[in-house]
Amino acid sequence: MELSRFASLLTLLLGFALPAMVAAVGINYGQIASNLPAPENVVPLVRQIGATKVKLYDADPKVLKAFANSGVEFIVCVRNEDLARVKDPVNALAWVKTNVQAYLPATRITTITVGNEILTFNDTTMSGNLLPAMQGIHAALASLALDKQVSVTTAHSLSTLEVSYPPSAGVFRRDLVKYIAPILDFHSKTGSTFLINAYPYFAYKGSPKQVPIDFVLFQPNQGVVDPGSNLRYDNMLFAQIDAVYAALAQLGYKKLNVQISETGWPSKGDEDEAGATPENAMKYNSNLIRIVSQRRGTPMRPSSDLNIYVFALFNENMKPGPTSERNYGLFEPDGTPTYALALSGINAVSNTSGGGLVNPGTDEISSNGYLTISSSMERYRSASLALLLACVSWIALIS
Repeated sequence: MELSRFASLLTLLLGFALPAMVAAVGINYGQIASNLPAPENVVPLVRQIGATKVKLYDADPKVLKAFANSGVEFIVCVRNEDLARVKDPVNALAWVKTNVQAYLPATRITTITVGNEILTFNDTTMSGNLLPAMQGIHAALASLALDKQVSVTTAHSLSTLEVSYPPSAGVFRRDLVKYIAPILDFHSKTGSTFLINAYPYFAYKGSPKQVPIDFVLFQPNQGVVDPGSNLRYDNMLFAQIDAVYAALAQLGYKKLNVQISETGWPSKGDEDEAGATPENAMKYNSNLIRIVSQRRGTPMRPSSDLNIYVFALFNENMKPGPTSERNYGLFEPDGTPTYALALSGINAVSNTSGGGLVNPGTDEISSNGYLTISSSMERYRSASLALLLACVSWIALIS
């Protein structure tokens, strides 16, 4: 099916239009695949689902040209392998001129991420290159008078945390503080956001008998109270976001904002990948979008809107690893929905103090619903096992 034809039918399939709903919801547009449509055919798809923000893992010129004058905001990325090169001011300026300035203002590039999950590769050379690369890109933007409209940041794995439970006790890994602290100072001085990639699926996959599925999929559950703050949490995501806020505060950066740069759920997996089903993916992403549309903050930051990028737009058939890695997409490459999102009543806003949760397929809003999160990405098998065990121990309290 042609994407242009699919786009005209998508609203009927999903039963809603998103633009009014999700200024804070974006989509990750990964391209590790051999069968994806041309970028110009992706534009109507993104418009039809109402995504207002797109995050890339490079600065693909075909995509940036295709989305010119679309109104969609873009995050572009300096690839991990290019960090050492853009430390040099000349190379950084060339990168910004080629990959950002050339497309402004027609394409709304608002953020540059310098690398992805660099610190949890446990590579001291890459970790040491991260901040200088960020500084190089920011200096290049400033020299072109673009630093006020384009921010510079980097995306981290949640396994940068050494302690995540209780949320009020959150701290960063001691071996990473020497890298993280100066990066936080950079964020503070430039006004950019701290980015975290978060996948609740892996917490469930790792311990499906201990982690309640309702806790992971935004469904009603009794929750747990943080003994340090007396704040109540119904899900892992808000708890982990607040653990990040606590870790930032512990280093003296209470005012930095946290944004979820990746989160999603696979619709298919191997036999040992518990929970990777279309039904669970539909519940996760449907409830995620509903809750973000309600503009509720976390218990620790109730007045802060969530900004979240869903992973991903398409299934990507060339990604390495288990089957789940190739099945995070909302859509197949031909534009067919991987599953139907249940988003009726999306504009309903809960007035409950807990945030509100809408069960997929209904307009019923249950009290005290929250988002969910995991401790780390599967593809980085070196992520902290202690973090996952802490999460499992905590969740066991509400089982």
